[in-house]
Amino acid sequence: MKTINSLVLVALFALPGAAQAGGGSGVKLDPVKIDLNDQKSLHRGARIFINYCVSCHSASFVRYSRIGKDLDIPEEVVKKQFLFAADRIGNPMMAVMPRADAKKWFGVAPPDLSLVARSRGPNWLYTYMRSFYLDSKAPSGWNNLLFPNVAMPHVFYEWQGHQRIVYRNTEHTQTDKGKDGKPVTKKVITQVFDKFELERPGTLSARDYDESMRDLVNFMVYLGEPAKLERYRIGAWVIGFLMLLLVFSYLLKREYWKDIH
Repeated sequence: MKTINSLVLVALFALPGAAQAGGGSGVKLDPVKIDLNDQKSLHRGARIFINYCVSCHSASFVRYSRIGKDLDIPEEVVKKQFLFAADRIGNPMMAVMPRADAKKWFGVAPPDLSLVARSRGPNWLYTYMRSFYLDSKAPSGWNNLLFPNVAMPHVFYEWQGHQRIVYRNTEHTQTDKGKDGKPVTKKVITQVFDKFELERPGTLSARDYDESMRDLVNFMVYLGEPAKLERYRIGAWVIGFLMLLLVFSYLLKREYWKDIH
């Protein structure tokens, strides 16, 4: 079931041109709190990514062993819970699905997700994962507010539930040229997004679902730059060293200048 659900994730990142169009939809992005020091969040996000994404997407810039080391996950746990698509812990995160099959099924091979959080941004990913709604006209039965006409079904619909989109009418004036060339002003009514309404609850509450998507995005941000964790760890020591060096530099300066003053 996980593999089947994971296969449809390709539609999110496999169509770069369409993704750019979705990114320019004018939808306000919801902010997400990214905290790479939150080990529990990174652990949960890693499990979601492994179970739902790696079946068709690679993250080849990162090795399983690196994830275990950075996130303080024992090697045996990594081997047992993460190595569905690899036989060695030192292997990079490669997709299970062959590229040839992916291109045949989806029209294009799924791209590597190592840097998607850096190229798209965490807020975009977080908003996208929470913006699916029912659409009977879409081939998959789902559409996305941020990424209109997306080919990807809602992989996490069991968690979030079924939500439908609600529009509201807005009225504005529009001036065009009439048949005689003179300006003609008329009222135009357009539909704009108002809100989502939940038709069928999922297995998670709205708060828990948002938290799960935050965990997933948090992990994907880590994938984009694993070395950032190491910089965070040594950063405090570096600042402490510089402060200590400042004290000694000041004392040395006083020693040099004491005869002058």
